[in-house]
Amino acid sequence: MLGLVLLYWIGKYFYKLAEEYNKSPWGFAILGIVVYYGAIVLSGLIVGIVMALTSPETLDNFNETLLSFLLLPFGILSCYLLYKYLEKTWKKNTPDPVELIDEIGKPNEIS
Repeated sequence: MLGLVLLYWIGKYFYKLAEEYNKSPWGFAILGIVVYYGAIVLSGLIVGIVMALTSPETLDNFNETLLSFLLLPFGILSCYLLYKYLEKTWKKNTPDPVELIDEIGKPNEIS
């Protein structure tokens, strides 16, 4: 149940961000969830490989619930980094309305 609430919040924040910058809201909400799961799978593989190389006998007795809580910050961090990257990129590419108002009435210069 906690996982569904987390997925809801991830999707909601990406949805709002995409809506604010006139992008596809559902596409970016799904992208946020996919990035979350992708980061968890990738970090899980890395942790599993490191554990298999260092002490293979611990893999048989390792608690899967503990592993899921261990990988949770990696998924959240990856979503946060993607969110901030998209926000920064879209904010930089958004035209300033004051500059656009100043351009009204000026003849277009075609090169």
